Amino acid sequence: MAQAGPEDTAMGATDPDEDSPNMIVYRKIEDIIMRIQDETEGVPVRTVKSFLSKIPSVVTGADIVQWLMKNLSIDDPAEAIHIGSLIAAQGYIFPISDHVLTLKDDGTFYRFQAPFFWPSNCWEPENTDYAIYLCKRTMQNKTRLELADYEAENLARLQRAFARKWEFIFMQAEAQVKIDRKKDKTERKILDSQERAFWDVHRPVPGCVNITEMDIRKCRRMKNPQKVKKSVYGVADETQSQSPVHAPAPRCRKDTKDDMEKEVSFLKTQLDRHCMKMSKVAETLMSYTEQYLDYDPFLTMPEPSNPWMSDDPTFWELEASKDPSQQRVRKWGFSLEEALKDPAGQEQFLRFLESEFSSENLRFWLAVQDLKRRPLQEVPDRAQEIWQEFLAEGAPSSINLDSHSYERTSQNLKDPGRYSFEDAQDHIYKLMKNDSYTRFLRSNAYQDLLLARKKLETDQGRRTSLEKFTRSVGKSLSGKRLTGLMQSS
Repeated sequence: MAQAGPEDTAMGATDPDEDSPNMIVYRKIEDIIMRIQDETEGVPVRTVKSFLSKIPSVVTGADIVQWLMKNLSIDDPAEAIHIGSLIAAQGYIFPISDHVLTLKDDGTFYRFQAPFFWPSNCWEPENTDYAIYLCKRTMQNKTRLELADYEAENLARLQRAFARKWEFIFMQAEAQVKIDRKKDKTERKILDSQERAFWDVHRPVPGCVNITEMDIRKCRRMKNPQKVKKSVYGVADETQSQSPVHAPAPRCRKDTKDDMEKEVSFLKTQLDRHCMKMSKVAETLMSYTEQYLDYDPFLTMPEPSNPWMSDDPTFWELEASKDPSQQRVRKWGFSLEEALKDPAGQEQFLRFLESEFSSENLRFWLAVQDLKRRPLQEVPDRAQEIWQEFLAEGAPSSINLDSHSYERTSQNLKDPGRYSFEDAQDHIYKLMKNDSYTRFLRSNAYQDLLLARKKLETDQGRRTSLEKFTRSVGKSLSGKRLTGLMQSS
């Protein structure tokens, strides 16, 4: 038996979409539309003269109803109107006067949709396509193409949603307008109405229900999310994003318990996210840069000179000393972190806490910091010592912890490690930051130290300036004497 070749295989393969329920319906509707448009047996398409202009390529609703009754063997006009309305709801025929996709048995003018926009092409337009269409409408300065209120609102929403790629959308719309302007006026008028009818199907007017209550195409897309969707305007867009204009599609199955648990956990993580506007981020960065400008030796020349640029290590000696400069004292007021990084600031803050009988908080925090730097073999013993000193019942330096942090810490100590006290340390740090640290900055000890260092450095600056002046004068006098001796010799 001969094997089937690739050509036979290709001929025998069928597209699964061709067998889908709505695709079968589309083929039947399109067969009816082709017969209605037949030049000999179909409904005559004509150009109607109005008061000041002509209306090209239209048929009346009564003509379509009569044709359906005659060619589909329908006796009841109501049934013919119902079938015609179902065809109109799919966008194959549409009224030129309004956006309501139904068929009326009267003199209302209808137009046939171009095959390019037929639903059998599996159009699933994205919001970028809709944005391009609305942009085109704004560029075409004609009364009949002005945006309706709901379209203007949708355009504003889409512009906010696609702010980053709006320039690309605008360029696509501009290119489409240039192409349309090259077409004949009558042809352009017909194409504009067909494009509008396409969006009446896929982005219906608020209050108008189109096609069916549950869109079969959306259900099929959910089963096959990897399928690349087509774009009306040739813009490749493989990403599926939730519409900023319309509600999401209804789900085809009920949520299970696992789905609900995943959704709950996802929402909990979203609650902990910190979302900041870019303007706020930029403002914070600028204020931070301005605050630390005087402490950046690459931007502001330190006094004394920068040790990286000279051989004078005086600056490093002053920074390492326990007698802080006014600049260091001022830096303690930036944050608790800055105060604890400086050994002198840490010592002053500890003295303040001792005066308030709450020094155990800082001692516990320092002990945990020291635990993180200990050799691994010393960690279990040191962790037990910290527990007995600060957290055990009857501890000599008991600290105030909430129940959650206490339970987590006690569980961690069953297998002690460097980070067993992480929750307790964070709680104590926040307690010191929000309570003790603010009082420390307002205390007389900190304010006196700040003013004293400022006054001392002012006096030192005056003496330094006097010494520099004396040295410069002395050098000039000695230079003059040396010159005089050389001249006399």
